[in-house]
Amino acid sequence: MTLISKWNFPTTILFGPGRISELPAVLKSAGIARPLFVTDPGLAKLPVVADTFAILDKAGVDYAVFSDVKPNPVESNLAAGIAAFKSGSHDGVIAFGGGSALDLGKLVAFQAGQSRPIWDFEDVGDWWTRADSAAIAPVIAVPTTAGTGSEVGRAGVLTNEATHTKKVIFHPKMLPVTVIADPELTVGMPKAITAGTGMDALAHCLEAYCAPGYHPMADGIALEGIRLVLENLPRAYADGTDIEARAHMMSAAAMGATAFQKGLGAIHSLSHPIGALYDTHHGMTNALFMPHVLDFNRPAIEERLERLAAYCGISGGFDGFRRKIMDLRTELSVPSTLRDLIPGLDMDEARRDLIAEMAIVDPTAGGNPVELTKEAALALLEKSM
Repeated sequence: MTLISKWNFPTTILFGPGRISELPAVLKSAGIARPLFVTDPGLAKLPVVADTFAILDKAGVDYAVFSDVKPNPVESNLAAGIAAFKSGSHDGVIAFGGGSALDLGKLVAFQAGQSRPIWDFEDVGDWWTRADSAAIAPVIAVPTTAGTGSEVGRAGVLTNEATHTKKVIFHPKMLPVTVIADPELTVGMPKAITAGTGMDALAHCLEAYCAPGYHPMADGIALEGIRLVLENLPRAYADGTDIEARAHMMSAAAMGATAFQKGLGAIHSLSHPIGALYDTHHGMTNALFMPHVLDFNRPAIEERLERLAAYCGISGGFDGFRRKIMDLRTELSVPSTLRDLIPGLDMDEARRDLIAEMAIVDPTAGGNPVELTKEAALALLEKSM
């Protein structure tokens, strides 16, 4: 193992119940006078958004709302968001919601000032240096789920509608300047969303921990993030008003996204094409692939999983940890197979071949501890069926 690496730690996070009340002061501190409030259409109708608007209104903040955001955001959503940003002469973004709203909010703030197509800034090599850094607007991120951790990330995921592929757009200045992590905002999450987003946080921590490379900071953060999920996700799922469990899950989500700068792996590289082609929930798709990828990676990660199991108080090493994952999936009503996840699924040989091809070129595939070949991707896809 080489001991040469590059590390990054996230941004300012105002954490705790009731911190949403500080949003006007946070905007002022960031120099944002006219924010565009980016959220998703379902959330926009809920009291949690109305209550936040009341806070902004009381402080006299001049804002507008954009909510044309799909669960897996696409380029047309971004174009509409940029049009709203420009037409309202906005100078910053409040990204409010789950991963889709957070990602799109960051992408709007990033792309509104650029002259090149968004795909020119895909997370490939140093493509991010093509951007005009001075033209990137500041973002205040307010997560309302505990899953993606996009609030502490320097990238956004966008689906290319022409190719049906998910692309990761990266720039260091896409990192929100401040995060308000208020667990009270997650209390109203439906059980299925609590489960799916929680399993996404677990997948981030687990793949980061298993990824090869030298990043002891990420390893430590991922390790504790996994423990927090295993202990608190069942509590949050059983009782959505358990604010302590909600808070720990919100921490775990941010920890997963902090840790996965070390790398992700085949869970995500298989999940991304399924999500792009079938519009499935990302966290649930990750949860479905998780045990199969663990088995595939076992030769490279067994020793690590033994340490992980011991830290989490799980007996039986690798096998004990895998059983814990399977029990957790059952407890959270995670679909057992792709056919359960996608009712009426008809996946012919050509479609499976396409998914395997997409998986092995996904940017997350390179972080898998065992090389993900097309044959391996097809085998994992078959197991998931």
